[in-house]
Amino acid sequence: MTSVVNRSLSRVALLLSFILFFLSACSEAPPHHFSLSGFTMGTSYHVTVVDPQQQHPPEQLQADIEQLLEAVNQQMSTYDEHSELSFLNRLPNSLPFEVSPSLFDVLLTAMEVSWLTGGAFDVTVAPLVNAWGFGPGAGEHNIPGQAELDAIAVNVGYQYLVLHIDDNAVEKTRPVTIDLSAIAKGYAVDQLATLLLAYGIADFMVEIGGELRLSGQSPRASPWRIAIENPAQGAAGEVHRALNLGTVAMATSGDYRNYREVDGQRYSHTIDPRTARPITHQLASVTVIADSAAIADALATGINVMGIEQGLKLANSQGLAVYLIARQDDGFVVKYSDAFKLYLQ
Repeated sequence: MTSVVNRSLSRVALLLSFILFFLSACSEAPPHHFSLSGFTMGTSYHVTVVDPQQQHPPEQLQADIEQLLEAVNQQMSTYDEHSELSFLNRLPNSLPFEVSPSLFDVLLTAMEVSWLTGGAFDVTVAPLVNAWGFGPGAGEHNIPGQAELDAIAVNVGYQYLVLHIDDNAVEKTRPVTIDLSAIAKGYAVDQLATLLLAYGIADFMVEIGGELRLSGQSPRASPWRIAIENPAQGAAGEVHRALNLGTVAMATSGDYRNYREVDGQRYSHTIDPRTARPITHQLASVTVIADSAAIADALATGINVMGIEQGLKLANSQGLAVYLIARQDDGFVVKYSDAFKLYLQ
């Protein structure tokens, strides 16, 4: 028997925890702040602005936010057949195609994280995700055999993308399918942060699907209080740990809300591009704090694939702020990099 558990990924549950903490933090907040929200990229967004002088009309700001998000979606969506990315995916091999600066920037960042993680993060992994029953329209799927996986894996690999920096052109050396779902939300968060800074807004929170970018202080004139969710089964929305954060970006990745069970065997939705199979290690949740939400987003996914030992080794060697929660027989164990200690004080 096959069952699919997909409660909208751990990032949405992270958002629920964040809202609870944010609301409690704002119970005594001064009146001059406002929140904007809506839907984008298959999920929701939330923006909170601290505006003590009431200089920024919320209606105009939301219109600009919606326009920016629509532009990002038109560039990077795999669900819109008319998007720039969809057009790129349909192009034949060995035909360099000049893309927008935004799309090129995201692909370049993705390639850098792929190289850094040894291919654990890979924007061409989507065909394997689909084969394991976690793609669009997921439902009843058989477990793919080795021959099927081998045939798919031939056309999976970030090394089959060539980026021409001189003219922003992208070339596919094999018929890969690019999916930016593990980095595009973070990129959109960064773009919204840039928009707010251009407005002259110094204190804000931006969130899309759980990916966060924070600046300055919260409405209480204190650090933003953000929660890491408890990954235990049945603990959706419960807080594992709260962090007081300043001007940083943060992303969390985990497999505890999205998996399949087939004949009693649990299969994570997180597919390792290097093995073509779901991860089998005990790492349940990865939280990354960085300057960029796009980088935090991609690194959280890549380190989640790598596992606790490889992920922690990478984090410490590169000075990355990473917080890991792993399963063990009697519950969970926590590990974190040296750079993350700053945020636990």
